[in-house]
Amino acid sequence: MSLILILALPFLGSLLAVALPANARNAEAWLAGLISLACAGLTIAQWPAISSGEVIEVSRPWLTGGIPIDLSLRMDGYAWLFAMLITVMGALIVLYARYYLSPEDPVPRFFSFFMLFMGAMLGVVLSGNLVQLVVFWELTSLSSFMLIAYWNHRLDARRGARMSFIITGSGGLCLLAGVLMLGYVVGSYDLDKVLAAGDVVRAHPWYLAILILIALGALTKSAQFPFHIWLPNAMAAPTPVSAYLHSATMVKAGVFLLARFWPVLAGTDAWFYIIGAAGLCSLVLGAYAAIFQQDMKGVLAYSTISHLGLITLMLALNSTLGLVAAIFHMMNHATFKASLFMAAGIVDHETGTRDLGRLSGLRKAMPITATLAMVAAASMAGVPLLNGFLSKEMFFAEAVVADHDALVSSVLPLLAVVASAFSVTYSLRFIMQVFFGPPATDLPRTPHEPPLWMLLPSGLLVLICLLVGILPMYTLGPFLAQAAHSILGVNTPHYDLKIWHGFNLPLGMSLMAMVGGIILTFVLDNRPHMKPGRAPLIYRFNGRHTFDTLLEWIDSAAHFLHERLFSPHLQRQMIVIVVGTFIVAMLPLLSSGGWLNAQFHTTVNLFFVMLWIVGCACAIGAAHQAKYHRLTSLALSGGAGLITALTFAWLSAPDLALTQLAVEVVTVVLILLGLRWLPPRIAAQESHIVTTISTRLRRVRDLLVAIAAGAGMSLLAYSILTQPAHTDLAEFFLRNALPEGHGSNVVNVILVDFRGFDTLGEITVLGIVALTVYALLRRFRPSPESIKDGPLRRQQGANNPSADTPEPEPDPEAMLPRQPMTMPAVLVRLLLPIAAMVSLFFLLRGHNLPGGGFVGGLIFATAIILQYIVGGVVWVESRQSIRPQKWIAIGLLLAGGAGMWAWWTGRPLMTAQIYDIALPYIGTLHLSSVLFFDIGVYMLVIGATVLMLVALGHQTLRFRRKPAAKTTESGAPAWK
Repeated sequence: MSLILILALPFLGSLLAVALPANARNAEAWLAGLISLACAGLTIAQWPAISSGEVIEVSRPWLTGGIPIDLSLRMDGYAWLFAMLITVMGALIVLYARYYLSPEDPVPRFFSFFMLFMGAMLGVVLSGNLVQLVVFWELTSLSSFMLIAYWNHRLDARRGARMSFIITGSGGLCLLAGVLMLGYVVGSYDLDKVLAAGDVVRAHPWYLAILILIALGALTKSAQFPFHIWLPNAMAAPTPVSAYLHSATMVKAGVFLLARFWPVLAGTDAWFYIIGAAGLCSLVLGAYAAIFQQDMKGVLAYSTISHLGLITLMLALNSTLGLVAAIFHMMNHATFKASLFMAAGIVDHETGTRDLGRLSGLRKAMPITATLAMVAAASMAGVPLLNGFLSKEMFFAEAVVADHDALVSSVLPLLAVVASAFSVTYSLRFIMQVFFGPPATDLPRTPHEPPLWMLLPSGLLVLICLLVGILPMYTLGPFLAQAAHSILGVNTPHYDLKIWHGFNLPLGMSLMAMVGGIILTFVLDNRPHMKPGRAPLIYRFNGRHTFDTLLEWIDSAAHFLHERLFSPHLQRQMIVIVVGTFIVAMLPLLSSGGWLNAQFHTTVNLFFVMLWIVGCACAIGAAHQAKYHRLTSLALSGGAGLITALTFAWLSAPDLALTQLAVEVVTVVLILLGLRWLPPRIAAQESHIVTTISTRLRRVRDLLVAIAAGAGMSLLAYSILTQPAHTDLAEFFLRNALPEGHGSNVVNVILVDFRGFDTLGEITVLGIVALTVYALLRRFRPSPESIKDGPLRRQQGANNPSADTPEPEPDPEAMLPRQPMTMPAVLVRLLLPIAAMVSLFFLLRGHNLPGGGFVGGLIFATAIILQYIVGGVVWVESRQSIRPQKWIAIGLLLAGGAGMWAWWTGRPLMTAQIYDIALPYIGTLHLSSVLFFDIGVYMLVIGATVLMLVALGHQTLRFRRKPAAKTTESGAPAWK
């Protein structure tokens, strides 16, 4: 239960933050801070079990079948360490953001996205299932996109967010493919079973493909070469976002994944060269580029790429000590880099600029900030007595003993020293240019220290850098040991976390790097002719330009396909869609010959044949009349739909017949409202023989395509229905509907139980379509005042005229013709409560008899449509109490909640839960959770149908309100 709370609390906080008022900055910060601390406290409470070597797991069934997929949470020592990093760092960033953000900023949106990202990251590190891990992985990309684009009025923020989302999202798709292949090879998506199958995976022919796909997911997320270009452009985000995402959490997700899959994928030459090459390039190029950056956050961004490259390279060495050093440096880098980002944000917040060319001498105006930044930068440079020195020295020790081949053994230590010297250089430059030298005189604001509470998070992180650097075995040592053991098990190596190991080669390499970095800093300071912000040798390779060029190529390719395939004529587009679908659907049958094995053993009934002759005549008539009279064509298409409904009833499918009939009624009315939008037909001139022949050929072509597609899909459906596998599946549903789904209506049990997840997806799509239609047409909606008050107010004003009241502007709705109340209108309005009772009848009986939420919702929606037809848009909306958007939202929540309720009983998602309640005088009431699922479907169908009806009805009203060319005597337009 604790793991569920750790994961659920941030998502709950994200929802609550949105509901808070915009000016309640303290309340939002308190909410996010308390949730972060609560998650940290719950994580700390797991330490006794984790320290004893226990793996805490919570699992709920989700999908069953050949390879079952459970929603599971799993915490070992490695996941515990990262959960502490995410929650504790999150609490510190919340405190910092409270003082960083301006009251004019949309603070609720920031903390909502922040909590969403925290929950997604916790989901990544706590997932015990590979598919679940990928879901949270992609959620981190989505939430980080929204955080980077938080200041969406800035072009650089929008560009940076788009770049990061495209790159990391594409990597997530590669990761999905990789874990699907990995789960197939292992035979399970359970993380414990996957981690125990390393030998099986490495011996499989798919190993290289799995490695490449998972590496693409990890390297894109951790901004490793050549995918590093998104991280510098993401610096347009607010500094709290950079301090949290781009130093401690999001960019760590990639290296976290590499370390997590280390027992499965590491130990091969392919692992070393693929992962090692990316890490080495990122280590050297990132450090080199950081030296020449002019933006404080730019320096930190490229240094982050370099340090992540260091971690990636250590993981690639196929050494257990390298893995331990990588985990150690993950924690160390998070502390000193987050502190430096906070310092950069403070400087920007108090001076109004981050430009290193303008900043100088701030140590006197901001002494506390300068001290904290200097200690954190020293840790980043690898100065002794700080945590960065210890993990970097462990890296040097592993680089020296790497023995893959002679070239690697000689080049790797050299490049390690060079990259470390570069880190000393950019760290010195960062500190010297900002805090030393003469005081700057042209700053936008007068520099001064921020509030002490804003300095507290950075100060705590700097304190951790000192404590870990001086007392490593007593601070981070036990947690690091447990994290390494959870990955390596019995292969965990022996190591000593201490400051002094004697005079050895790694210490000499550290001294060489420090001396070399100081010398390089002095050399660069005495070369003023170098252009600022331009790194020699590599400045021509612009990552943003490369990314934009690739997008332009993709856009050009899409434009090429668009020109070849798109046509402004709807018929041509439909032909492409229908023919393409037909070919794709027939390919499996043509390759397997399944259609040849179809057994046509159904007896032919003369009445059924006559029924279909009528249906075909309606379909052909609809196509023919579309040329002359669209209303007639629509009526004939409705006749074809009616024949289809009768066919379902003939074949003993009453549920389908009811649904088809209700859908046909609603569809015909909605299309009727949309006929007005279609462009007028231009009659072909009979004198133009070429035009007439072309038109007839086009109609013959359309007829042949329609016949081929219809016959082909009929053959496809029939051949599948006659296959033995389908017969076995039908028998399974018939046999298990009542004992497993607790319903005698097999169709309804399939929809709400066996395939309830599909139904949930379908109603979600229906809701999205309705909202999309409403959003596209909402600009044509009249104001609520003109709907609710317009006609009534005009009528009251006519009954109570006042000489002092000025003549109001003409109301278009009041000028619409008012028809007297007729007997059919009265009957239709009395029909509404009766239709509501009928719809509820079909809703409640659906689990055992023909009916269900979809049919019931359509029946009630049909009654509302009749009200619109009789009373008009204005009259109905001035009296109705249905709010379609709320019905859609409540319907989705009910359906989803009913499906998730099964988890609390330990059963798979969407499984029916049966409850027998004894009531006095009534007896036993038999209730099922699928009733609430059906009610959700019922409400969503009503809401979606009414919402589309409202949008289409107002659009039709707009056409009726078109002003005429002439005006009245008073000068007002005469409305049509």
